[in-house]
Amino acid sequence: MQNSNPLSGHFRQPSVYMKLPSGGRYWQPGSISMPANGEIGIMAMTTKDEIMLRTPDALMNGQGVVSVIESCVPAISNAWAMPSIDVDAVLIAIRMATYGEDMDIESKCANCETENKHQLNLGQVLMRVRSPNYNDTITVDNLTIKLKPMNYLQNTQNNIARFEEQKIIQLINNDNIDGDTRKAQLDIHLQKIIASNIEQLTNSTESITTESGEIVDNKTFIAEFYDKSSNIVIKTVQKKLREFADIAGLPPTRVKCEGCEQDYDLAVNFDYANFFEPLS
Repeated sequence: MQNSNPLSGHFRQPSVYMKLPSGGRYWQPGSISMPANGEIGIMAMTTKDEIMLRTPDALMNGQGVVSVIESCVPAISNAWAMPSIDVDAVLIAIRMATYGEDMDIESKCANCETENKHQLNLGQVLMRVRSPNYNDTITVDNLTIKLKPMNYLQNTQNNIARFEEQKIIQLINNDNIDGDTRKAQLDIHLQKIIASNIEQLTNSTESITTESGEIVDNKTFIAEFYDKSSNIVIKTVQKKLREFADIAGLPPTRVKCEGCEQDYDLAVNFDYANFFEPLS
């Protein structure tokens, strides 16, 4: 009786190695096994992984992305806990391991409206992915606020909440709904938006240091602070979060129009369902 599969030597192995934008910080303990050199191995997707990324419900609730990451990155045992700044970089590496570095992408030239086709080098995109400096704190109202990236679970829940709110807005704008019902629905909608914003700010805050030097990292206390703080504080924190999001976003790629031959910046925004289509 054989104790091991004689084909095991042909099982997939890591073919791409990368350093995470986060450098391994902000991960929950036990969710990742970080190698000493800081580089994690990435394996190609299986057929099961590809099917998972073509399942709309699994993409919507985040389970598809989580399953694929845990399947293709042996070092990651809980992808829900991964910092949001690492997600796109890891998925780029998974696509590279599966289909190679080149990816076809289309765009329209703003100057002459020519439909262009480009071949994007994902290795170069991955090298330009940056992480914000979360040690760059905010000082407002005699408080020092230190931010952090949300994890993938929190980010997914936030996106789902926003999607649900958009559906509610569409219902409220329905002319067939009477005024009283519309007002009641609007009140509920506003309360949900406020609660969602407070939760996002809380999940994005590592700590708040008072003027006396006391460091507050209790989520309940931080949530209460944001709920009862001035609008100036909220807007200041939101502005900083937008700055961090711009830094963490995938950098644009410079391309040339085939029609007018002018160069222009191409924003690299990946729809996960289409992103994992192989080269045509």
